[in-house]
Amino acid sequence: MEKTTVYLPRALKRALEETARRRQVSEAELIREGVAAITRDEPPPQPTIPLFASGQPDLARNVEEALRGFGEG
Repeated sequence: MEKTTVYLPRALKRALEETARRRQVSEAELIREGVAAITRDEPPPQPTIPLFASGQPDLARNVEEALRGFGEG
């Protein structure tokens, strides 16, 4: 595991302490559970277009021309 520091408002910290005590688990375990719950159903980010800067804004329309001679001798 990697160490992470989290800053919480005083009221949230108290609630975390009380919940950890009541459930008999560490505060860190509750934080891990919370982060896991939030991120579980988060879809991966979609790539933005363009994926790379080819310098040719019309590359997709002119693919045949761009690949002419590719792989030849």
